[in-house]
Amino acid sequence: MNQIEAFTNEQLKTEVPMVRIGDTVRVHNKIKEGTRERIQMFEGTVIAKHGGGISETFTVRRVSYGVGVEKTFPIHSPNVEKVEVIRVGKIRRAKLYYLRGRVGKASKVKEQI
Repeated sequence: MNQIEAFTNEQLKTEVPMVRIGDTVRVHNKIKEGTRERIQMFEGTVIAKHGGGISETFTVRRVSYGVGVEKTFPIHSPNVEKVEVIRVGKIRRAKLYYLRGRVGKASKVKEQI
């Protein structure tokens, strides 16, 4: 094992959140403002997952004041405090990019029972 692999294995989280595409999640993200540090929550639907290992990310989308907002979070980042799964979605696709063109109730994902 070379030095790069050793460093990345050291940075990996031991408890990886079980996030699947279509889930409605609440991401607790650390925000640093000067010397202060606080936790900000971002709640939305997971529309994509990318990569693997240390570079694995997931994209969360929500509509805020009529404008679609998407944020991409690295799973193994120390700034991602925790990820809460609120609803488990019933989907049949790997990427939910079609939600970008939907408005209102059409942009909802059915809940898995």
